[in-house]
Amino acid sequence: MFLFKDNLWKDNLSKLIANLWPCRLQDDDTVRYLIISDIHANLTALEAVLADAPEFDGIWCLGDLVGYGPNPNECVERIQDFDHISLAGNHDWAALGKLDLGSFNTDARDASIWTQTELSPAAREYLGALPTRVEQDDFFMAHASPREPIWEYILDANQAFSNFAYFSTPICLVGHTHIPIVFELDEQQRRCETMVPPFPEPLALGSRRTIINPGSVGQPRDGNPRASYAILDSDAMTWEFHRVAYPVEITQERMRARGLPRRLIGRLEMGR
Repeated sequence: MFLFKDNLWKDNLSKLIANLWPCRLQDDDTVRYLIISDIHANLTALEAVLADAPEFDGIWCLGDLVGYGPNPNECVERIQDFDHISLAGNHDWAALGKLDLGSFNTDARDASIWTQTELSPAAREYLGALPTRVEQDDFFMAHASPREPIWEYILDANQAFSNFAYFSTPICLVGHTHIPIVFELDEQQRRCETMVPPFPEPLALGSRRTIINPGSVGQPRDGNPRASYAILDSDAMTWEFHRVAYPVEITQERMRARGLPRRLIGRLEMGR
């Protein structure tokens, strides 16, 4: 047994703990969320995002964990390693047979049929339990839109404006289009303003009602092939868009090995 004559041992213990968990001790009140969407069974891109992201306390996933890509089961398993919220997307429903595949183009349909045959029972159970809408504090979340959470694409300011009537929180988070974008509501002018990243500094939230799309992890479509994600600081109410490169060729090779459509393979390197 060791005896200490003064409080030196307490100081040393505090320093040891601070070295082990510096971020938690520096700011216990800050809560940061990793915001992701449209992973599309691209495990390589998902792992790149997880490795690149600043420290976060939980994940909010806006849907489409599966579809298009070669690793649906692995992506479903990986997100469950974290505290998270996840929503159902149209490709998640397609993989479960909950959507008519006739509404998909040929490549998306063929990829969905392959995903249906590939999903494990555990992945099916997980995807089948996902909600289509979630409200968390000041945030409403849906995969596609608050008006139609599975299918509608919010592509422009007019569509965004009409959707503000379908949620009551200050902020709405959506995915589905695979394009990072921000729509701010100007209530006096009765219109939306559109902002496209990158931004020089974190986006301050709260001054106006806003719809935000973090872009796609697994199949970006804004001409930039790097995986797209965001970090939300719910204490400071700030939002930061991020991009990270990943080895696209690994995902492409896995897709070829599984016989997935060539157009889906090629588009990954173009970000379209």
